Amino acid sequence: GDYIIVINAEKVKLTGNKMDEKVYDHYTGYPGGRKEEIAKDLQKRRPEVLVERAVKGMLPKNRLGRQMYKKLFVYAGDQHPHIAQQPKELKF
Repeated sequence: GDYIIVINAEKVKLTGNKMDEKVYDHYTGYPGGRKEEIAKDLQKRRPEVLVERAVKGMLPKNRLGRQMYKKLFVYAGDQHPHIAQQPKELKF
């Protein structure tokens, strides 16, 4: 498949109260190291993670899904370093 470049991840909006109620968690690897963060705080700190996690959850949970995920590039602003590849803009 093709490579996908997503820009302006900082402008993502969630419906309903998800910005205040949706919880993202990760495990640091240490005992008692489970960290939780609500979507609003995660968007302020790393807005591209919201889009990456949403897309990763929609992909197949196998080798093909991991290969597809590697072709996704998400950037918070409208600038990206892939100008040399002449990406085509899709509007929807």
